Amino acid sequence: MSIRCLTLACVALLSSFAAQAQNKASQLRPGDHIAVVVNQDVVAASEIAQRTDRLREEAKRRGEALPDVEALRKQALEALIEDRVIVTYARETGTKVDEPELDRVVANVAAQNKFTMEQLRERLKADGMDFRQFRDNLRDQLLTERVREREVQGRIRITDGEIDKFLAEREAQAASNPELNIAQVLVPVAEGSTASMIAERQARAEAALARVKGGEDFAKVAREISEDGNRERGGEIGLRPADRLPDAFVDGVRELKSGELRATVLRTPVGFHVLKLIERKVGGASNKAVQTHSRHVLLRPSAQLTAETAARRLVEFKRAIETGKAKFEDIARANSEDGSAEAGGDLGWVAPGAFVPEFEQAMNALPLGGISGPVMSRYGMHLIQVLERREVEIDPKQLREQARNSLRERKYDEAYSEWVKDLRARAFVELREWQ
Repeated sequence: MSIRCLTLACVALLSSFAAQAQNKASQLRPGDHIAVVVNQDVVAASEIAQRTDRLREEAKRRGEALPDVEALRKQALEALIEDRVIVTYARETGTKVDEPELDRVVANVAAQNKFTMEQLRERLKADGMDFRQFRDNLRDQLLTERVREREVQGRIRITDGEIDKFLAEREAQAASNPELNIAQVLVPVAEGSTASMIAERQARAEAALARVKGGEDFAKVAREISEDGNRERGGEIGLRPADRLPDAFVDGVRELKSGELRATVLRTPVGFHVLKLIERKVGGASNKAVQTHSRHVLLRPSAQLTAETAARRLVEFKRAIETGKAKFEDIARANSEDGSAEAGGDLGWVAPGAFVPEFEQAMNALPLGGISGPVMSRYGMHLIQVLERREVEIDPKQLREQARNSLRERKYDEAYSEWVKDLRARAFVELREWQ
């Protein structure tokens, strides 16, 4: 499964009122009117106003200076036209969405808004939308994502020369990128902890550090005190390239020699860490790779489910898992909006480069058993958990394929922009009076 980061250039939020042109006119509210015709679909004036308001609120949240109203409305109009161009093309391709998958997406929208299915139906009715139209809108979103992945990937071409250059650059980087085996005692700090709770957690970490300084075996203290997935291995994370470790860890052991203990406790957003550098290895072998076995929960932001709401929901899932109120795999089966749901969100074993940098960086920063905060990708918002890691030998063919995948990801945004530009050029777009 390839996962890309959702960038501003890739965002294509679909309007909640997408429908066929021949049906749309009758669905317009009193006082509303068609502003733009796009292929077999239309954009209503009310949608432009709603999207303009949304852009204004997003700019306020980011603390940005607000453009003038006219500029915002033009930006909203262009975004809605792009939405329609993509969704009408997606419908024409004949791609199918399974009903069970669509059922899960609908159920998630209800859950995010704390509605029962009956309450959701009533709310949609009050908003002037019937349930079937609502499902069709969500289906359009799924179709769009699938068509976008297929079409854009098909446009990307990677030459053998580009692969050779990539591998040469990676070898040079490996020579200057040491591999580190760090052991830790983790005393986590829960989100929302009070000052007294944080102080208690820090004192626990300081006590663990004092025990090791006093001569106790680090591995023994880690097994007794640490609260991460590596505790049974004496806290050892394993030999990994520095660029695949959290920056705080790399900086924290930068001045240490192999076998040395960090003299002070390290504080990160996760909690308090006691660190020991087990081994520092310069110039890792290029024919080896660390594979990761992970799983995730995916929620898809939409016009009905904002990214902020999806993120809050994932934080709730994480809290339930960490407190033992729910199992990760059960939450994934009930809520994840992708094909991994039936397997409890399991993504299987993957080599470096299989996921986009933002997803992979979040995954690599996790200890075994660790759970990330919300992570955004092209598919939506993810909650990630690392289950296992292993170092494997890779043959030259696999190495080149990994390089090809990494280069594809680098070229994705440009290919996406060109694809949308071509679709827009071929689309029928009739602007009507919308001011």
